[in-house]
Amino acid sequence: MESTGNINMRLVSMIVAVATIGGFMFGYDSGVINGTQKGLESAFDLGSLGLGINVGAILFGSAIGAFVAGRMADQIGRRGVMLIGAILFFVSALLAGLADSSLVFILGRVIGGLGVGAASVIAPVYISEVVPADRRGRLSSIQQVMIIIGLTGSFLANFALARVAGGSTTPFWLGLETWRWMFLLQAVPALIYFVAVLAIPESPRFLVLKGRLAEAEAVLDRLFGAGAGKSKVDDIARSFDATQSKPRLSDLIDKASGKVRTIAWVGIGLAVFQQFVGINVVFYYGATLWQAVGFTEDEALLTNVLSGTLSIAACLLAIALIDRIGRRPLLLMGSLGMAATLATVAFAFSNAVADANGALTLPGNNGIIALIAANAYVVFFNASWGPVMWVMLGEMFPNQIRGSGLAVAGFAQWTANAVVSVGFPSMVTSPGLTWTYVIYAFFALLSFVFVKTMVTETKGIELEQMKG
Repeated sequence: MESTGNINMRLVSMIVAVATIGGFMFGYDSGVINGTQKGLESAFDLGSLGLGINVGAILFGSAIGAFVAGRMADQIGRRGVMLIGAILFFVSALLAGLADSSLVFILGRVIGGLGVGAASVIAPVYISEVVPADRRGRLSSIQQVMIIIGLTGSFLANFALARVAGGSTTPFWLGLETWRWMFLLQAVPALIYFVAVLAIPESPRFLVLKGRLAEAEAVLDRLFGAGAGKSKVDDIARSFDATQSKPRLSDLIDKASGKVRTIAWVGIGLAVFQQFVGINVVFYYGATLWQAVGFTEDEALLTNVLSGTLSIAACLLAIALIDRIGRRPLLLMGSLGMAATLATVAFAFSNAVADANGALTLPGNNGIIALIAANAYVVFFNASWGPVMWVMLGEMFPNQIRGSGLAVAGFAQWTANAVVSVGFPSMVTSPGLTWTYVIYAFFALLSFVFVKTMVTETKGIELEQMKG
């Protein structure tokens, strides 16, 4: 058995690797839409509103999936939720890829969204519940790395398929258009995810919650060495509400004041601000955006790959720092960096000019300025708010309210995501790209104030010591 001290690092590594396959699916399913929009418009005769609904359909499913998964995690377990998520990803890949109408496509994407929402909340909480406190930040951050790898994988797959076939709308294998294969490929990692989840143990915190103390002790012994499980099980058991051992959504209401607990509002705030800085505009509309200012489809898809690669590098930086300097410093740094780079993008787009056909171009050096600033923005986000928000949601809630807190915060995160992503095509028309990026920059500044005044550091604190 390979271990560091008494920690079974082989088992811990396997658990993290398997749990974060859900993050990969999260990223791929979210990003694959980026290179398929011309195909969707052509196949289903979509206008700007119709395109926004088809692109955003996954987000409505994700909001529901995150809420339901947070609650189900306390009922059927963390592994059970992951298995259901894998099935949802598989079904979504087939429905979206083979859809013969916009309605069927939307259904497939909503089903995929249920899986994405489940994966987004369950992996951070599962990882936080099985790894040591002093390594929890960097190991939980791997979820964000896998999300970005999934996003980049979808960008690479889209780029490669379009390059080989000659375009995203060109018929390819079996006579199906290339954009359909971009969705169908998701079925392969979905199957791998399902099989891999069967090989990992259930969270010991969930086992204690269900009164399965012997099983919890056995898992903890495997993780932290023989004899470690007994005292840890006792600590976990004491952390649950002695008067109400079964977690409920109403636990988020403080019994003394009758008001929603402050910790719940902090979780919601972190989730909403992560989206209101506009990050998913880059992920969902990147190819369309760059084509709108003069890039070819090939160049736009390649630019997405560059953004994905920089995102992975930024996440690795976050992993190196999160357990050293803490969560709050990274969030504060990210807020200021995003505000500055978004303002720069806004400046570059303020100089855009339209030709006789209405197509935009960025004269002079403005195209290069926009490209550099947009990628710098992606780096700041993925070195801070990208991974840190999910880490904090997975660890900041006390055991009694962790599932409920994640359900509410996850629902808020995906609802905010939907508002930003579905609204973006209309915002491009009015108030325009410049003011859209100004609005995102404003929320980045506001997020700095929020963290400074509301967020408490969680670095190195045991889950049983979290206050709510």
